[in-house]
Amino acid sequence: MRRNDRVEGDAQQPAGPSRSRITVWVLLTLVTLLLLTAAGLGGYIWNGLRPAEAGEARQVAIERGMSPNRIADRLEQEGIIRDAFIFKYYLKFREQGGAFKAGTYELSPGMEHDAIIRKLNEGDTVKEETIRFTIPEGFTLLQIADKLAAEGFIDKTRFLALADEKRDWEAEAVKSIPDDARLRHRLEGYLFPETYELKKGSTEEDILQRMLAETDRKLAELGEIDEPLAERGLTLHELMTVASLVEREVVVDQERAAVAGVIYNRLAKPMRLQIDATVQYLLDKPKERLFEKDLEVESPYNTYRSDGLPPGPISSPSLKSIEAALQPEKNDFYYYVTKKDGSSEHLFAVTYDQHLKNIRESGKQ
Repeated sequence: MRRNDRVEGDAQQPAGPSRSRITVWVLLTLVTLLLLTAAGLGGYIWNGLRPAEAGEARQVAIERGMSPNRIADRLEQEGIIRDAFIFKYYLKFREQGGAFKAGTYELSPGMEHDAIIRKLNEGDTVKEETIRFTIPEGFTLLQIADKLAAEGFIDKTRFLALADEKRDWEAEAVKSIPDDARLRHRLEGYLFPETYELKKGSTEEDILQRMLAETDRKLAELGEIDEPLAERGLTLHELMTVASLVEREVVVDQERAAVAGVIYNRLAKPMRLQIDATVQYLLDKPKERLFEKDLEVESPYNTYRSDGLPPGPISSPSLKSIEAALQPEKNDFYYYVTKKDGSSEHLFAVTYDQHLKNIRESGKQ
């Protein structure tokens, strides 16, 4: 038995070295696979981090609220970067993406990733094509429509229809407009005279919204106005109406508050305002000089025939005229007449006799 045991033992000895060789082979295979995987992964990362193949610049829109991951996907779709997956991790590694700004960017395939990141952080967007126009102080709604139509920015008919439509505009100021069928144009006086710049293709509604918003902004510059209005027993609509009268009657800034004082004095008397500008407002084409027959026109806007203020503004008043209407000069004047010396200044009077004298004096100048 011992002999047989020895023989059997000798037969099993070669198994030890064979297992070692297998173990070494397996380890070498695993290491090789790991190295190949690492090399492949490294190659994948290296390739993903390389700039995309150079190409023509293109515009890429980044919407407000887009996450860095969605932005990376958009950049890959547009061909600006090679691999969105790698770019996402690059952003995390660089702690970037949180400050990207919305807008339309001009980006080129072939840009370095850091250059793309820098541009998105700085908000270096493509400047949109814009339209630019100026509305002079004292323009009526019809004059505004004519000007914008002549410059090719609006359809006049649609613009006027929107301006006359009773609707809920976003602006606060227009909420003071009464539901009054006598109003010639609902938004008259509420389109602030200013220079505007809007994106090309803005609609009639866009333009009206922007101009109404500017009126809100300018009124906010005056500070708290509710108390002064309450003291005078005025609504904002009535204030804008007085301001529009001042705007059309006065050229010299220093006289705005004085003329506003005359208007309030007449309203308190009470006396009819008898302001030529309200009659001119009713004419399709303003006249150099009004005649007696012009003063006879039947309209609530004709302050020669109607008591109190007209139903609404007759023009777009400047901030200076609104300030004058809000803080008028305290005076005893009830009359004024324009000097004929080219200065556009006025002669003021307390009594009608003084007014007649001023008329004669102005005629001599």
